[in-house]
Amino acid sequence: MVKLTATMLLKFMGADRDPVLLGSATDLSSFGFFQRSTVREMLIFVSRTVARKTAIGARQSVQHEEYLAHVYNRDGLVAVVFTDATYPARAGFCVANQVIDDFTAQDGDSWRGNTSDVETGNALLEAALQKYQDPTAADKLAKIQKDLDETKIILHKTIESVLDRGEKLDQLVEKSNDLGMASQLFYKQARKANSCCRLM
Repeated sequence: MVKLTATMLLKFMGADRDPVLLGSATDLSSFGFFQRSTVREMLIFVSRTVARKTAIGARQSVQHEEYLAHVYNRDGLVAVVFTDATYPARAGFCVANQVIDDFTAQDGDSWRGNTSDVETGNALLEAALQKYQDPTAADKLAKIQKDLDETKIILHKTIESVLDRGEKLDQLVEKSNDLGMASQLFYKQARKANSCCRLM
């Protein structure tokens, strides 16, 4: 089944600083109850990481495990849309563009003054998460947004390819304020399990 898992809005603070979270919405119904907080923390962590590495005016798709994060940085306001591999990238970017439009229509430029995480965009993102579960609903937006077809979208195979030379995901996980101890432990165990599978 095609799946839109999460939408996030962040304020870009430059490539060297973590972005400020302006709102988030997640649909984690496919996960067990006890996994949900860990998965949510990981999605926020990945959002901050890819938003920090997406320059103003750029779009990119980054794969992280079974998710694709479609990221758009419009004038310092960054939308991150998490989908599964079957959700069309074009529809993912249409959702990103639409949530930025809706957020700026609702809040204007007031987000530029935020220096710490807020939940201003939560309700708007929750509505988008429900509305665009069906990618054909999102793709209808593409008729208006023809510029998406003309814009070069960078597809990164993995989140590691987004990081700067010498920067390691494991180190970012350890330093992250988004991930609790349980999430960090879960991440390390998943990495170890995945590396064992690759050796076989």
